[in-house]
Amino acid sequence: MRNDRENLIVNLTFQFALQIIEFTEELEAVKKYVIAKQLIKSGTSIGANVREAQNAESKNDFVHKLKIAAKEADETEYFLLLCQFSKTYPFDQSLLDKLQVIVKVLSKIISSSKE
Repeated sequence: MRNDRENLIVNLTFQFALQIIEFTEELEAVKKYVIAKQLIKSGTSIGANVREAQNAESKNDFVHKLKIAAKEADETEYFLLLCQFSKTYPFDQSLLDKLQVIVKVLSKIISSSKE
């Protein structure tokens, strides 16, 4: 059952998703549609999976959903790095920084939930 009190990872991933939406709009403005589409999917999926984990049916289900969120975070990092190292793409370092925080929090939650 869902707990509606303040939740760090839910808040972090929701704010990150909003920033990803803004960044992908920047990419689309300069006609970088393919990466924009990939980023909007993976970047918003992190939070969606974290939210889904809040209603997990068991501890194993909770960990599984957070692992999916972690995989989406890894994919998002890949596309952000492509933007960073591509000469013709815009890049926002703060997105990569925030993503690294999210990955650390997810890793900590996953490891402590397994114990």
